Amino acid sequence: MTGITQLRAKAAPLNRANVDTDQIIPKQFLTAVTRAGYGKHLFHDWRYLDLEEKVPNPEFELNRPEHQGSEILLARENFGCGSSREHAPWSLTDYGFKVVIATSFADIFYGNCMNNQLLPIALNNEQMDALFAAVEADPEVQIEVDLPAQQVRVANQSFDFDIKEHHKYKLVKGLDAIGETLELAKSIDTYEQAIPAWR
Repeated sequence: MTGITQLRAKAAPLNRANVDTDQIIPKQFLTAVTRAGYGKHLFHDWRYLDLEEKVPNPEFELNRPEHQGSEILLARENFGCGSSREHAPWSLTDYGFKVVIATSFADIFYGNCMNNQLLPIALNNEQMDALFAAVEADPEVQIEVDLPAQQVRVANQSFDFDIKEHHKYKLVKGLDAIGETLELAKSIDTYEQAIPAWR
């Protein structure tokens, strides 16, 4: 995995609260254990007018031409609530999102993001209002995300965000749970060599 440090990109506004994991990636698409191929099903029930995904819904935010190519998703409180499924961050990253900025996140979804190189940033309502307003005024506006500095910037505004140090380390280094464990490979080998052989 490649790490996340800084990103300057367009944002797609999903001005909705309580977006649950069954809306992010409906259960009928949870058919594999690989991370690729889920982006086409992201927000299926909102993006399409048919089950075959051949008729896009022109009213859905992500389908609008001005939001194509966005790498940042804006949302409201309790994003990622509902059942636990790692496929939710898989579908978001496979679609092309690298950062989700919302008022708050469901705990399990937040943890799954950390293991899948998707940066979740929580800002307060006033700061989210400012980001939504900036994108509404100019869909091409570039939002800057600086993970080492823990800041989100747009135009002349700058917002600080909190993130635990070990989460930041994993995202910057591009580590999932396995990669984090492999960083301790030498210590693990040393420990195993010191264990008496099983008899």
